[in-house]
Amino acid sequence: MSKKQVLVLCTGNSCRSVMAEAILNAQLGECVEAQSSGVKASGKINPNAQALLESKGEWRSTYHSKVIESVLETPFDLIVTVCDHAKETCPMFPKAVKTIHIGFDDPSGKAVEEYAKTYDLIQKELLPIVKKELCED
Repeated sequence: MSKKQVLVLCTGNSCRSVMAEAILNAQLGECVEAQSSGVKASGKINPNAQALLESKGEWRSTYHSKVIESVLETPFDLIVTVCDHAKETCPMFPKAVKTIHIGFDDPSGKAVEEYAKTYDLIQKELLPIVKKELCED
């Protein structure tokens, strides 16, 4: 069975979407291949988000902040917006099947504990939905 393609989209593609990409690939990797991008990609990964993912063994050196144009032609099975701005400005994907929105507060610039809270929320709220949408028949 080929893996289902999912895109996690936010504004800067530096924190929430990259965390979600890493969580999905680490925990649903048998059925999902996740990517992330930003509608206004910052071009850099938040160091606190990266450190948290490294501590959980879920960081890959291939993760980086990507502009949305770099993934527009990918035939995604599911697109998830994780911030309100991305939801409002999400472009039309020519090959997208379904788009859902699950918003998370941006921990950028906040205490390091906020990153762990966001990680836990993504794991608790986003993971089961993606699993139900793409991994269960």
